[in-house]
Amino acid sequence: MRRRSDQMERSAKNQISRVCCLASLSAFFWFFLLYFHFVILRGGHNNTNTNTNTNHYVESETKSTPVYVTDDPQVQAPPTKIGFTDSEPEVRKSDTESESESETTGHDEKNYPFMKAMRAAENKSDPCGGRYIYVHDLPSRFNEDMLKECKSLSLWTNMCKFTTNAGLGPPLENDEGVFSDTGWYATNQFAVDVIFSNRMKQYECLTNDSSVAAAVFVPFYAGFDIARFLWGYNISVRDAASVDLVDWLMKRPEWSIMNGRDHFLVAGRITWDFRRLSEEESDWGNKLLFLPAAKNMSMLVVESSPWNANDFGIPYPTYFHPANDADVFSWQDRMRRLERKWLFSFAGAPRPDNPKSIRGQLINQCKSSRVGKLLECDFGESKCHSPSSIMQMFQSSLFCLQPQGDSYTRRSAFDSMLAGCIPVFFHPGSAYTQYFWHLPKNYTKYSVFIPEDDIRKRNVSVEERLSQIPPEQVKIMREEVISLIPRLVYADPRSKLETLKDAFDVAVQAIIDKVANLRKDIIEGHIDENFIEENSWKYALLDEGQHEVGAHEWDPFFSKPKDGSG
Repeated sequence: MRRRSDQMERSAKNQISRVCCLASLSAFFWFFLLYFHFVILRGGHNNTNTNTNTNHYVESETKSTPVYVTDDPQVQAPPTKIGFTDSEPEVRKSDTESESESETTGHDEKNYPFMKAMRAAENKSDPCGGRYIYVHDLPSRFNEDMLKECKSLSLWTNMCKFTTNAGLGPPLENDEGVFSDTGWYATNQFAVDVIFSNRMKQYECLTNDSSVAAAVFVPFYAGFDIARFLWGYNISVRDAASVDLVDWLMKRPEWSIMNGRDHFLVAGRITWDFRRLSEEESDWGNKLLFLPAAKNMSMLVVESSPWNANDFGIPYPTYFHPANDADVFSWQDRMRRLERKWLFSFAGAPRPDNPKSIRGQLINQCKSSRVGKLLECDFGESKCHSPSSIMQMFQSSLFCLQPQGDSYTRRSAFDSMLAGCIPVFFHPGSAYTQYFWHLPKNYTKYSVFIPEDDIRKRNVSVEERLSQIPPEQVKIMREEVISLIPRLVYADPRSKLETLKDAFDVAVQAIIDKVANLRKDIIEGHIDENFIEENSWKYALLDEGQHEVGAHEWDPFFSKPKDGSG
């Protein structure tokens, strides 16, 4: 028994020795593997990337593992994409994903935080697939509180009556039979902030899930905000709300998805009110569109800058806000049937303090012509403040003259087209490089272009130039203008058009397409290294699929910024 016990003891000791040996070999193997991975492989990687990134958390749609988007200002930015001012978001991957990607040439789509939205767009069974809009729930100081202080929204006008009826203003009386019986309001030309936001509340594809959103709307009343402080306030006051807004947005997880490149906001004023060039107190406006984060967003304004890529022109609001398709069709038919006794007309005031203005010459030509009609808009009470007088003149004219005002654009252009009057422009910045979402790129289909220098230097006769257009061509152009009416007006925010797309629908779809194309470019690695932001107006006019710009007939008009606000 004792010998057996000794044998068993020796056998147990030998077995323990073998186990220890195997354990030692296994430990050595794992130690060598980990040493090779972390010291050899990671060492080489760290030598080429010594910057420490600050990362923002983004919840992944496919698993609980976080996906990160870097926003480190020290990281070298890749070349700019077409239509965007900064680099695209860099997606940070795990070490194993980085190693596997280095062995392939493709992109791992699962790592992009907007892939759930891309997949939603591919779902053909969902009528809202690819059309979802997420709306930020901003603190009320950025919108509704301004309406409560409506008397302070303008130094010259009590805006309280113009913010009624969802931003449309008070209804217009139709005593002279110029308007339709319904759908006409005394709408202020700077009221797009509240009109657009109220239209968005009726948008059929709103979502509370930002991960499926095609775009993100920021309901900031930027136009109303700056209007309060344009005169008599220092730059700190003028900038305060814009800086506060950007700070609020950048702390939101939705911002980190694309660093704000899927965000858009609306301002019912011209772009120059948001592009203060210096920190001088005497300089105009605020610096909203020059804030680094705001450059990533898209801003819809009633007049955009030809030299910048982060703003886009949308129509000024007119007096007509149809509640249904029938209202639009009825108005279009009426404009087709009208007899137009005037060859051309002009509603406006001279600009004697601006030596480059051609308004004085146009006014003189109207006065001296038997086929020209003038509605003078001098200081004080005038018929130019009467929507009925303005629309009555436009409805009785074949052509409506639309020279520059204090800036490139004017509301009158949209009022005239609403009346079926063919607009005559004298500078491409008044329409052709502004509203390319809403107007045909072939401007000869719906308008006449007479260069300013033809009037200023050569004293060309407007009457003679317009008389040379054949009547059949005039009829075709007028029909084109009338067909454009639905996409130039903002439908009543309290209702919705059924088959027609209004100015709101056109703008929202354009933003969705813009974000979708950007996402595809990010995934496919498409980069335009030759993009020049100062040529933004040229890129906007390129045909589908084109990316290169060259010399253009309108180069003399945009060779350098205008003096003053333009």
